[in-house]
Amino acid sequence: MDDIIYRFGVSLEKSLIDKFDMLIRRRKYTNRSKAIADLIRKELIHTTWETGGNIAGAIILLYNHHKRELLAKMTDIQHDYQKFIVSTQHIHLDHDNCLEIIAVKGKADEINTLADKLISLKGVKHGDISFTSSKAIP
Repeated sequence: MDDIIYRFGVSLEKSLIDKFDMLIRRRKYTNRSKAIADLIRKELIHTTWETGGNIAGAIILLYNHHKRELLAKMTDIQHDYQKFIVSTQHIHLDHDNCLEIIAVKGKADEINTLADKLISLKGVKHGDISFTSSKAIP
């Protein structure tokens, strides 16, 4: 891996750099370089997602566990995609609501299909996916 640091200049409008500086302070960055590197990595990871590359992530589901047959449908779907599922965590939030966190790893298009099938089930109140690259991006 190439660990040489390259320096380059960026020209931006004052209003944009002022907003960027406020953002990096709010997110506790110590300098602009780290913030810019993270933005670049984020875009590269997003490109990996868009092009169907390998990703790792979490599918997060909030659902009503009283909804008839929902748990059986969720389990059936997860079994169909078991080669992409690393682990699941089930959390009882209250009497009616559960949170399921499904750790996943594999091809982005397959993970996206899995997430869509789970999130669209009747009884799922909210669902989302968070992902990153399955390989380190320098």
